[in-house]
Amino acid sequence: MRKRVVVHKEGFGTNPRGAIASVAIVAAMAAGLAGCTSTPRTPAPIVENSALSAPPVVQSTSPGVTPAPVVPLGPASSAPVEPGFYRVKPGDTLYGISRTFKQKPADVSKWNTLPESGQVNVGQLLRVTPPGASAPASATAKSAQPPLLPTPEKSAAQKPAVDKPAADKPAPSEERQATVAATAPKGTFVWPAHGDVVRKFGASGNKGIDIEGKVGQPVKAAAAGKVVYAGSGLRAYGRMIIVKHGNDYLTAYAYNEKLLVKEGDTVKQGATIADMGTGPGGTPALHFEVRKSGAAVDPMPLLGAAGG
Repeated sequence: MRKRVVVHKEGFGTNPRGAIASVAIVAAMAAGLAGCTSTPRTPAPIVENSALSAPPVVQSTSPGVTPAPVVPLGPASSAPVEPGFYRVKPGDTLYGISRTFKQKPADVSKWNTLPESGQVNVGQLLRVTPPGASAPASATAKSAQPPLLPTPEKSAAQKPAVDKPAADKPAPSEERQATVAATAPKGTFVWPAHGDVVRKFGASGNKGIDIEGKVGQPVKAAAAGKVVYAGSGLRAYGRMIIVKHGNDYLTAYAYNEKLLVKEGDTVKQGATIADMGTGPGGTPALHFEVRKSGAAVDPMPLLGAAGG
């Protein structure tokens, strides 16, 4: 008798000591820092990628539901997608996909048996309409984007003749990995909370920083912007807020005790947006992330000198 082997991929977890994946907020940052046929219910195939950080977790499935196999990226990723489904592209987040198809992140996560962190992976096929419902053709044709992806470039017909050759422009992957110091000097963001940094960016895969404080102390907006996510749809982050800043940046604030803003609100830099809560480990802290065009960046070089 042949034995069936189920392979689980590591994704986001529920332990804050690991690392806080997508919305891109979001659920959010939101982003995220959380503006996106009737077929048998089968979990979507999983391919390794990254989004909002959280510690590794073994994905579980509901009783009687067989996980879909892990598949490599390749020609299959460009195969036609049936109505009601969407194939994850680079830069996508659960929040962004849900927003595109006008669904709740928690529903999309449930339909696809995603991990609690809400991680989605490049090439993964997701159900974006309720089981048994058909999706409008126009919706399935859209490309789900996280809140802060850059504005698409103009087509060749729209570009002026004096534009530089395309070869002079960095590839998307290079642009995402480029340092942000040139466009966001130190002091661009203010500290979102008073306290010591107890976990730095990059530690065990951490995509942000953890600031220790006291339960109920103010959590402030690091910069002026618009709230694009405020909720607790992703349990790994607790109550979380994602704020969008212009066309490039978003910030995410997780583990809050109480949210003081709602989606669509405009906030000023330094405005109190939440009360600090505790992470899964029970320590009062704020998990803070900064995203540039969907990619996580170290918040420390962007924060003012007066920390905590």
